[in-house]
Amino acid sequence: MNSVRHNEAASRYELDTEHGTAIAVYRQQGDRLMFVHTETPPPDEGKGIASRLVRAALDDARARGFKIVPACSFVVDFVRRHPEYRDD
Repeated sequence: MNSVRHNEAASRYELDTEHGTAIAVYRQQGDRLMFVHTETPPPDEGKGIASRLVRAALDDARARGFKIVPACSFVVDFVRRHPEYRDD
């Protein structure tokens, strides 16, 4: 399976799928990355692709020293299910 890549120029993380590209868009605000939008190609919804993408994006953000700000509903729900990603 493809790996998640950081497209810094577009301020997003990407994961190629059979039907397109899943994305997790962020806005950098100082030492924080605010995740504002997550999108998966419709035929790939419900297959765990967005969770895989978001987990990799959050892990990378942390590794680069950023705090995580969930701002889209998917990332909010993901962080609720995985409290180790909370940065209160």
